[in-house]
Amino acid sequence: MIDFLLLLLYSTTAACGLFIIYRHRQYFYERLQKGVVSVFMLAMLFFLMAYTFNMLIILLFRLVALLGVDSAAWLIWLNYSWAIAQFGTTGGIIILAILTCSGKYDQFIYLKKKDRKEDHHADTNAGEK
Repeated sequence: MIDFLLLLLYSTTAACGLFIIYRHRQYFYERLQKGVVSVFMLAMLFFLMAYTFNMLIILLFRLVALLGVDSAAWLIWLNYSWAIAQFGTTGGIIILAILTCSGKYDQFIYLKKKDRKEDHHADTNAGEK
């Protein structure tokens, strides 16, 4: 009974994470097009993606346990995947904690947009006056 409850909870968490990421794709697309992205929102996205991946790995662990799959290679692959997901989740939560501690939620990353007018080299028109 507890296995099915955990399976339901992990599935719900993973589905909600995927839904949130999907719904915020337009925001990040627009921000990247304009060349300015909020550091806090970027950290939230990083954390949420890692957490959702972590939940999907845990969901696979539970499915393997319920189905009785006893392949050592499968379990090793899941353990490595879980470790990678946990590194991402831990890194994301540390970044969010640093931003929260500093209280600087209005920091932005300014991406340089390529301007066609600035694409010319300095010596292109050297002989012309």
